[in-house]
Amino acid sequence: MKICIVGAGAIGGVIAVYLARAGHEVSVVARGAHLAAIRTRGLTLMRGDERSTHSVAAAADDPAVFGLQDAVFITLKAHDIPAMLPRLAPLIGPETVVIPAINGLPWWYFHRAAGRFDGSAIECIDPGGAMLRALDPARIVGCMVMLAADMPEPGLVRQTSPAANFVIGESDGGPHERTTAFARIMTEAGMKVDVSADIRAAIWMKLLGNLGFNPVTALARARIDQIFAQSRLVDLIRNLMTETMAVGAAYGIEFPITIEQRLGMARKLGAFKSSMLQDVERGRPIEVEAILGTVVELARRVGIATPAIDAVYALAAGLDAALRRSFQPQ
Repeated sequence: MKICIVGAGAIGGVIAVYLARAGHEVSVVARGAHLAAIRTRGLTLMRGDERSTHSVAAAADDPAVFGLQDAVFITLKAHDIPAMLPRLAPLIGPETVVIPAINGLPWWYFHRAAGRFDGSAIECIDPGGAMLRALDPARIVGCMVMLAADMPEPGLVRQTSPAANFVIGESDGGPHERTTAFARIMTEAGMKVDVSADIRAAIWMKLLGNLGFNPVTALARARIDQIFAQSRLVDLIRNLMTETMAVGAAYGIEFPITIEQRLGMARKLGAFKSSMLQDVERGRPIEVEAILGTVVELARRVGIATPAIDAVYALAAGLDAALRRSFQPQ
């Protein structure tokens, strides 16, 4: 298959290597020194002490040069997606599958959703629905990523979780041939993929951990193990998770685990740095709106108070503003 990875950083780079070594024609969108390294020597994946380098079919900073694709993975940070979506039109044909493998609630969340918000935009990440217009949401297969990775240097991505786990599913919950077919392709490439009849529930499950830990680790400049050494921070995370579950429940989401179980899962990560903490340490903007702002907006739509999330949202937005003032794209 012809597959384009839009944003071949940590997560996108890992996906690109898995698919390329499985024999697919993989193109990657990257920039700066990372793009130069991929063009010169390929993309290297590190897992533990093992390294393997794989070439890709093409690498560029402009997706238009790749032509029509069978599938497109969007693995950008959420705040970088709005500017990119209109540029993806040359990649998208009538049968092209688009898989946004991203953090937070996605811009397409209410596409084909039951209830009074069906088809509406989430304003804090998609003001006026511009993203919904830029890319036909019918092309999208929802995705939840459970994969830890980073990018130690240009051209090198490191998978730090034991497996590359994904959940994918259609926004209408129905069984679609394209979803099962693509799950099979990803599985054959070495990834672990489950097809869900309720992809929104899977997205909220990841968001429960992301909203609880990402901003707190970023604001406290602390790894997961360091967070658990401070009881007041753990109590704050409990409050954030409690409010998140209340908002999700108002939209029909049933969480299959308790807060204590979710905390236990995080505790096992040990000396782990969240993606938001990694961004702060590298002076990059953080995914405030997708992870925090969306939940606040959805809470207000149904009249739910979220005082803990509101406070952390304000602090994280202030941190993000400071990062943006000094950020220099590579």
